[in-house]
Amino acid sequence: MRIALIHALSHSVEPINRVMAEQWPDATVMNLLDDSLSADLARSGKGLDAVMHQRFMDLSDYVVGTGAQGILFTCSAFGPCIEAVQAKYSKLPIFKPNEAMIVQIERQAHDIGLIASFAGTLETMPREFSPETKVRTALAAEALEALNAGDVAAHDRLVLEAAPGLQREGVGAIALAQFSMARAAPLLREHLQVPVFTTPDSAVKGLQAALGVKG
Repeated sequence: MRIALIHALSHSVEPINRVMAEQWPDATVMNLLDDSLSADLARSGKGLDAVMHQRFMDLSDYVVGTGAQGILFTCSAFGPCIEAVQAKYSKLPIFKPNEAMIVQIERQAHDIGLIASFAGTLETMPREFSPETKVRTALAAEALEALNAGDVAAHDRLVLEAAPGLQREGVGAIALAQFSMARAAPLLREHLQVPVFTTPDSAVKGLQAALGVKG
């Protein structure tokens, strides 16, 4: 079974490929990375315009043309672009990065803290939760820059520093928005008293369920 992983950040590649190898070793994994997507979104000031939508459609057309039987996007700031792809290829299981995690976390709580390291994610991702869920957001400022510089410890510390304020507000669970942030989850779980959810594990389980594959 051929599964296409489409990335907008190079840091998302390792976490999801590691989980795929652990939980779905029989799958043929295809990685497609365009690391200019997030940079262009942040720089242009045009938001998710028609040009950005077309870029996502072009990437999707390519992987479908290679025979991909499922697609997982790992870039959480581009929800509407991915929804357009889902509409075009409605017979294929195509997952936004956070879909499966949102289902899982909403079973746990309806007052949720959402931490992102990319500001654009906090503009789009809260709309993916159900209307009944209260989403409180926090930006782990400079965490992505630290990761880009290779300072993983600083990245994890900055993500942790964004969490206590959410916990004090009474959230019942915390979601880490980016695939690249999953590496910080053990540190948060060590210091927080609420459950911490990440995207890679949930996403793989969601794809397997959609394709009738036992994990």
